[in-house]
Amino acid sequence: MVQPTPQQEVEIATPEEQRAAIDAAIVSHLGENWRKAWLIVHDSNELVRLNQDKINLDFQADLLAQVEVIEREANPLQLSGRLVAFTILGLFLFVALAIATIAGVFG
Repeated sequence: MVQPTPQQEVEIATPEEQRAAIDAAIVSHLGENWRKAWLIVHDSNELVRLNQDKINLDFQADLLAQVEVIEREANPLQLSGRLVAFTILGLFLFVALAIATIAGVFG
């Protein structure tokens, strides 16, 4: 087995360095006010996924804190999942309102 020489040794980035590299890449790619237009879907030190309508942007940092930006379309399951979640939320609010009305909370 060959031992690496001091010139060949590679310093692995810390999670904080990976996150700083991702934050810098997001700002350089999308601008300072990116939070107004993009939804954070996944947020960790090595990967941040942002979504806007039907577009997913993945900012992924490797062990050397080099960031790769991957743009993909949102899959149909992701898009329909939001509709299902909002439908269930609306249904629960309706049921809570019905129970409160029957219990006489509003009268």
